[in-house]
Amino acid sequence: MEQIRGSIGRWQGAGLMATTLLGTGVFILPQLTLALAGFGALFAWILLTLAIIPVTLVFGRLAGFFPHAAGPAYFVEQAFGRTAGRTIGLIFLLVIPIGAPAAILMTFQFINELVPISGWYQVLIELLLLLLLLLINLKGIQVSAKLQFALTLAIVAVVVLMFGAGGTNLGQLELVASETEIELDLVMAAAGIAFWSFLGVEAMTHLANDFKHPERDMLPAMILGTVLVGLVYIACTLLLLFVPLGDGLAMVTAFDRLLGGYGAQVIGILGIAGGLSTVNVYTASVARLVWSFSREGVLPRYFDRLNQHQVPVRALSMVLSLMGCVIVLTYLSGQELEHLIAWSNGVFVIIYLMSMLAAAKLLGRGYWPQVLCGVLFCVMMLFALGWSMLYALGLVILVAPLLKWQRRYQSRKAVALDVKLQP
Repeated sequence: MEQIRGSIGRWQGAGLMATTLLGTGVFILPQLTLALAGFGALFAWILLTLAIIPVTLVFGRLAGFFPHAAGPAYFVEQAFGRTAGRTIGLIFLLVIPIGAPAAILMTFQFINELVPISGWYQVLIELLLLLLLLLINLKGIQVSAKLQFALTLAIVAVVVLMFGAGGTNLGQLELVASETEIELDLVMAAAGIAFWSFLGVEAMTHLANDFKHPERDMLPAMILGTVLVGLVYIACTLLLLFVPLGDGLAMVTAFDRLLGGYGAQVIGILGIAGGLSTVNVYTASVARLVWSFSREGVLPRYFDRLNQHQVPVRALSMVLSLMGCVIVLTYLSGQELEHLIAWSNGVFVIIYLMSMLAAAKLLGRGYWPQVLCGVLFCVMMLFALGWSMLYALGLVILVAPLLKWQRRYQSRKAVALDVKLQP
């Protein structure tokens, strides 16, 4: 039976991790959090960065010890049984066609900085971007890893350059802090918005078998990527504290002020590439999950095929086709982007929480402090999302009974076949 053979290393994995997390939000989310919480947004980013590190540690260790294309679904299955694991896997499949188009819609904010596009022309460009992702993925994840590592370096270089040019402003930071009243509820609300920036930690676990040495490189790659991303978001928030927040992208304004122009071009191009990188990693991850479930009989055998670059082509094509359908339906229905993001976040909270609980059973007591921190983080996000959790809970209520029925049906079918074959 076909197996995926590893081809990427630690630094390429760190690049994949970083660009997945930077993605659509690096030049947008700091502005949104500042508009909500003011100077308190800086504390929100620091809090969130510290809180996500134990979660990343747990996911990295799970992926290193239990490398599997099903990622969190496999971890949960090993800890709590087949039905629980496959439920997690299927709700992940059902959220990506919603979450990925939301990321593409966010990416279009950067495109509009370069060339204003709307209506069906925007839909057409979005569908063409999905075709581009198909072509990139057909060559294998190692190609994406190299491209996204270069993109990570470019984004970090731009932020460092801006930070250096704006260094004189940082002396005013104490004055800004003294004149601003920090409200805890606004800080937490800003952290809830910023949570979108760290969705992607779990996606890397689906790619564990694409690493040459997952047991050695998976955890360092994920930690390096996560810490780097947290520092970049904190730096961007610091920069924007001294830039008036208007209707456009504040990072473009900051770039123009600090470096003398071309902000729309530089920030726009990096934002578009970062957004596509996020969708690219999720596309590769969910395609591998479909392939894995196909091999195990959860999904049709039709998807159980790899090309010469170890890419599950049929699964990949199906996932991108679903994304295209959601993009068109979102435009026709006038669905708000915020709803897509909130529904997606709710599903990921459940996936994160179940993975943390699985880790408590699979990794042993030595990892319980990190697991406890991860569980507390998930509970905090659950309450922050409120009614938006109903979509995720509805998926669980729908999927789990169907999987139980499927398992019983397959068992009865196997027993009937054995009886028929007996002399």
